[in-house]
Amino acid sequence: METYIILGVIVILVIYIISIYNRLVRLRNNRENAFADIDVQLKQRHDLIPQLVDSVKGYMKHEEGVLTKVTKARTNALAANTIAEKIGAEKELTAALSGLTIAVEAYPELKANENFMQLQGEISDIENKLAAVRRYFNSATKELNNAIQVFPSNLLAGPFGFVREEMFDLGDEEREELDEAPKIKFD
Repeated sequence: METYIILGVIVILVIYIISIYNRLVRLRNNRENAFADIDVQLKQRHDLIPQLVDSVKGYMKHEEGVLTKVTKARTNALAANTIAEKIGAEKELTAALSGLTIAVEAYPELKANENFMQLQGEISDIENKLAAVRRYFNSATKELNNAIQVFPSNLLAGPFGFVREEMFDLGDEEREELDEAPKIKFD
């Protein structure tokens, strides 16, 4: 009789461990799927950047450094392999694109260019879609990180190779920029 009770407890424990492991795997796969959605939007953004740089080149001859930063950041983003590398490279690219947007403000004739305006609109649309898929990715990452850190799954997460994952956030520079009140000028 005692043997059956001990055997029953062991079977229940094994089933419980299997269910925790399977939940962690589902959460990790959900996070990876969420990043795949981000990858699709990033590919579209990367495809538009050369067109944007080409349309700006003629107007911004003395802004070569800005264009070089954007091109270099795009190259780094395309070369990134892991999710962590891609997150870092995309932060760099976002910062470079912000610099380009600021530089464009000094060229009213460029802002009137139909091709440039269309490209800028497409990139803006992609940025909005990226914001949405980043929120989903961060939600999936938070759910995975919570599962890895709470008891009792934290006892199994480490031995099974589950580690706390990085969020896809704005980065410190862009966050500081968003925290500042907008500057309004009347010329």
